[in-house]
Amino acid sequence: MSLKITDDCTSCDACVSACPNEAISAGDVIYVIDASRCSECVGAEDSPQCQMVCPADCIVQHEVESKDVLLAKYKAIHG
Repeated sequence: MSLKITDDCTSCDACVSACPNEAISAGDVIYVIDASRCSECVGAEDSPQCQMVCPADCIVQHEVESKDVLLAKYKAIHG
């Protein structure tokens, strides 16, 4: 998993529509990121869009993945 949402999430919903891979969804209490769909926006944007729109700054790096791995995820989703 490349990014994760911390417990500081306010469930504002801003990140959901910003994600080009539809990797973010509502969890039990806070929003969660599906690791298999998160490409940190590699292939779509220059930087993670969810981080840019998050007013609580609660989307952080979880595990480092190479750009090749992230791009492969994006291509698997979008063809």
